Amino acid sequence: MSEPWPEELRLAAGGSQLEVRFDSGEQLALPAEYLRVESPSAEVKGHGPGQEQLVWGKRNVKITRLEPVGSYAVRIVFDDGHSTGLYTWPYLLKLGREQEAIWQAYLSKIAAAGFRR
Repeated sequence: MSEPWPEELRLAAGGSQLEVRFDSGEQLALPAEYLRVESPSAEVKGHGPGQEQLVWGKRNVKITRLEPVGSYAVRIVFDDGHSTGLYTWPYLLKLGREQEAIWQAYLSKIAAAGFRR
């Protein structure tokens, strides 16, 4: 069985949200802040386990544009200048399917570090 394939990516709410519709019928609404703090870039994820960087203070970040990367990903450009993460289709699907758990883990991490959104 093949992985779901995106049929449409659309910016919504003035760049505050990315809406993705997959051929499986799944529809995701991913907030810009969530996508920014979970960026797959080396700046955020590091180059290996234990090198992750905690990103905070992105509550008002917006997506300024989407750039296709081949047929496998999209580069999301944020208004804070971040644009190095390549969001593959499986990664976007994971972010959507596991959004509640990933977001709660993020909130716990920033609270433990004494930071605010």
